Amino acid sequence: MPWGGRREKIEAEHKKEMALEDNRKQSSSSWLYIRTKCFQIVRSWSSISKLSSPVEEQKQGDGNVLADSNASQKKPGGWKAMPFIIGNESLERLASFGLLANFMVYLTRELHMDQVMASNIINIWSGVTNFAPLVGAFVSDAYVGRFRTIAFASFASLLLNQQGLMTVTLTAWMPELHPPPCAIGQQQLGDHCMGPTKAQLGVLLMGLGFLSIGAGGVRPCSIPFGVDQFDPTTDEGRKGINSFFNWYYTTFTVVLLLSLTIVVYIQDSVSWIVGFGMLTACLFCSIILYFVGTKIYVHVKAEGSAFSSIVQVFVAAYKKRRIKLPVNGEVDGIFYDPPLKGVISTKLPFTNQFKFLNKAAKIEEDELNPDGTCSKQWRLCSIQQVEEVKCIIRIIPIWAAGIISLTSMIQQGTFTISQALKMDRHLGPKFQIPAGSMAVISMITIGLWLPFYDRLLVPALRKITGHEGGITLLQRIGIGIVFSILSMVVAGLVERVRRASAILNPQPLGVAPISVMWLAPQLILMGFCEAFNIIGQIEFFNRQFPEHMRSLGNAFFSCSFAGASYLSSVVVTIVHQVTGTRSHPDWLTNDINAGRLDYLYFIFAGMGVLNLIYFMFCSRRYRYKGSVQTEDNSHHVDLELSAIKA
Repeated sequence: MPWGGRREKIEAEHKKEMALEDNRKQSSSSWLYIRTKCFQIVRSWSSISKLSSPVEEQKQGDGNVLADSNASQKKPGGWKAMPFIIGNESLERLASFGLLANFMVYLTRELHMDQVMASNIINIWSGVTNFAPLVGAFVSDAYVGRFRTIAFASFASLLLNQQGLMTVTLTAWMPELHPPPCAIGQQQLGDHCMGPTKAQLGVLLMGLGFLSIGAGGVRPCSIPFGVDQFDPTTDEGRKGINSFFNWYYTTFTVVLLLSLTIVVYIQDSVSWIVGFGMLTACLFCSIILYFVGTKIYVHVKAEGSAFSSIVQVFVAAYKKRRIKLPVNGEVDGIFYDPPLKGVISTKLPFTNQFKFLNKAAKIEEDELNPDGTCSKQWRLCSIQQVEEVKCIIRIIPIWAAGIISLTSMIQQGTFTISQALKMDRHLGPKFQIPAGSMAVISMITIGLWLPFYDRLLVPALRKITGHEGGITLLQRIGIGIVFSILSMVVAGLVERVRRASAILNPQPLGVAPISVMWLAPQLILMGFCEAFNIIGQIEFFNRQFPEHMRSLGNAFFSCSFAGASYLSSVVVTIVHQVTGTRSHPDWLTNDINAGRLDYLYFIFAGMGVLNLIYFMFCSRRYRYKGSVQTEDNSHHVDLELSAIKA
């Protein structure tokens, strides 16, 4: 399931923009939900407006280029560019989600894999796909900019994603690329069916690898590139950005619904070849659509990477590890504290937490130029750099807790589908719900809950707690972790009922005579987990990461899903290998009626309880990010910091 995040504050130094920023915090959090696998926006318009005058306009041959004081500026592409950007993203995600939604069924039915192997392939592929955008974001921010990254990734998609989907499609079409047919009854009862050969499995994995590489460049840049088309320093541009996110969320929701319903139905009931072929065509159209709008786009050049600044702090602190810090707490003239520059508008306060890093900012002999600038960047860092690194260190324990809490959601695309395949999925005498479409229940839960939460519950809680969001972000994440634990407990209990029903009422295909809607409670709880935990994490990373490192913040979140996928794969593999005996099959045997899938769910629930205790320990000791007075005499304190002090 994809997720999204609340738009962060527009970086600006003027009081007017700060006031607008405060008002924007009142806006609905429902559209925030769309930004899960994309990275945070890195804006350049505010810095451009400081450096460039309106007179500096020049039409570029490849579009409107915006960079620094020497770059030209032209009116943004605005809404003229939106059909191409949103269309490209929607079709690309339709291709990706349409493949993932029903892939468990394809691997078990068509390639005759056991559910453990199929689950591990999906988890590993999902992990690689979630790590790949981290590389794309780094290349985009540090070197080539978002337009070129998407352009290069689109060419890669033409060669790799297109090749990847075509390869997966060929595994369904060509007899040489999949195992010989096996009676569905024989397969569902756990009897031996010939699985894929090493060559066939290699072709499948090659196709999935191509898809991951292509997604690495498009996904981290599509939303920031869309925002680049509007000028946030104007009222018209700010309204355009708000509308862009609304339209993006709308099309994103439509894509999910199409993926989980129509696409899954075609794959399940018509033909896998037609279903995969349709996704291949969507991907090809997305690439063509993106390049059609090339001359309309505004292009913002790369602003540099935050990684080098992080490394510099650790290197400088290590080089000065033997020096002593002043005991009187003085800062002026002792620590390097230059004025802020570039897109950074909020100055972080000097703290004594992780005090050893403060040595990186202590001024030593011959480390400053005559004009007061730093002469040795790998030996002297500013207070701002040091405090930014401290922000990241403080966030890491919270981030680690998020990995375990997301493992319950990973099961939606694997073992929940295995349960659905062994339940009565009929709606009426003729229509049967595709197993891959059951995740729609989570989406409906989120769609109904978020407006209620944002418009009714938050204002009521705000009156009680005095907190802008009703509850703090860490409290919201904690509630989401509780829901993830409950979803696994309920999933285990439902599986016990399903298994007992299947054993007491044996059917030819091993299908339990109970409705698939018994899965609704665990899916509803997973929906609440997403609504609290996922959105809370994304907003937490956006607010607590330094301004110009928020891309890294959403990269952390994307990596959380990758880590959850890998952790789930490890747990599943261990359970599969150690629980079988000579007299009893393992808990995750291919015939889940003979296995104990409920025990796996209870293991995840137990891990969740331990993780909740760890999260509570870390959250009670977490120090929220604050800020100090900047040059424009505006004073901004993070809302979470105010809440904690209160």
